[in-house]
Amino acid sequence: MDIISKMLELKTWAVVGATDNQNKFGFKIFKTLLEAGYEVYPVNPGVKEVLGIQCYSSLSELPVVPQVVDMVVSPAIGEKVIKECGELGIQNIWFQPGASSQNLISLCEQFNLNVVKACVMVEIRQQGG
Repeated sequence: MDIISKMLELKTWAVVGATDNQNKFGFKIFKTLLEAGYEVYPVNPGVKEVLGIQCYSSLSELPVVPQVVDMVVSPAIGEKVIKECGELGIQNIWFQPGASSQNLISLCEQFNLNVVKACVMVEIRQQGG
């Protein structure tokens, strides 16, 4: 089984960069995961809630430690998030297109994290989710 399939089997996700703006990918990805049956937590310090679900300002504030963190933020913001994942013991990072950089991938390797670089909405559809 490939890493994409393995991550999609994990059911507790956080979407960093989730937003209540329906035109942005942070909203579309959050909604797609929710509709596919995932337990998903929005993370964005500038947003109060997404689809009626409380939004958290950081991964550390979540009521659970997510199994996968989906990154929908610029690489500049991502560095702090990857370090937080390392501190919290989160092993799986999913980078949406445009969210990763060579620096972030190197940081993930330092923390020995599993990395996927793909659009989760496309992958869920392909897996029949």
